[in-house]
Amino acid sequence: MAELPLDDGTLWYESRGDGRPLVFIHGGWMNGEAWAPQVERFADEYEVITFDVRGHGKTGATAVDRYTIDLFADDLEALLAHLDRDEAPVLCGLSLGSMVVQEFVDRHPDRAAGAILGGAVRSMPPVELPPGTKPFVSPMPALATTLSLSGPATTFRTMLSSIRATTGEEWLTVDPDVRSQAMDAVRQVERREFRKVFGALYRYEPTDLSHVETPTLIVHGEQEAPLVKRQGRRLADEIERGDLLEFDESGHLVNLDRPNSFNHAAETFLERTAT
Repeated sequence: MAELPLDDGTLWYESRGDGRPLVFIHGGWMNGEAWAPQVERFADEYEVITFDVRGHGKTGATAVDRYTIDLFADDLEALLAHLDRDEAPVLCGLSLGSMVVQEFVDRHPDRAAGAILGGAVRSMPPVELPPGTKPFVSPMPALATTLSLSGPATTFRTMLSSIRATTGEEWLTVDPDVRSQAMDAVRQVERREFRKVFGALYRYEPTDLSHVETPTLIVHGEQEAPLVKRQGRRLADEIERGDLLEFDESGHLVNLDRPNSFNHAAETFLERTAT
């Protein structure tokens, strides 16, 4: 992996292959390895770029006290500027990464050649709360207590269980091996970083993306949480060139549950958006 110095830390990224750049942004409390099936599939034809978002993987902790999706999008911009490729990239985001991509295309409606959003979520929780109420119903104090007593892995399991109790589904993934991979990534995250990442997710307020010109493919699993799927449908309707796919036998981590189907859909999308 390579390093990109930041004002308050170091961003670790990896680039494989040559050609049109594909940039993959992982989900919360995971790391760039979450895109391994896509890296293997596309590195022979494209330049495939993955990076570990602040608080995750090799990038790990940075000095700022609070993370935001805006900050993660700033880091994506810094990485693209550092790489300085001639061709516009296709941005692929999973869960938290989908928020980062949404923020980027909101800022730059025509700078990405395309966007692929897996497990696309617009807010956490995935429901609309009355304006100004989030600070008053914040789960942050309870989260901080659970983290201090139990650590990130147990806190993450508790979060999964609470969502499963309302959906009745193993919504994160239908594959025990994928679940194990996700838990291994969570165990690498420090307590303080886990809290900062959660805060970034919780505080993010989605914006209107109807002005976005970027061709966008949204991919959900059939076992995805219903409220998240509803957000994905609304997102596809809002973006002028937005399309939606749903794969059976897959959950939130749809690119890992159904890697071949996800890769085929991505390949078709990339062919359609080639200049």
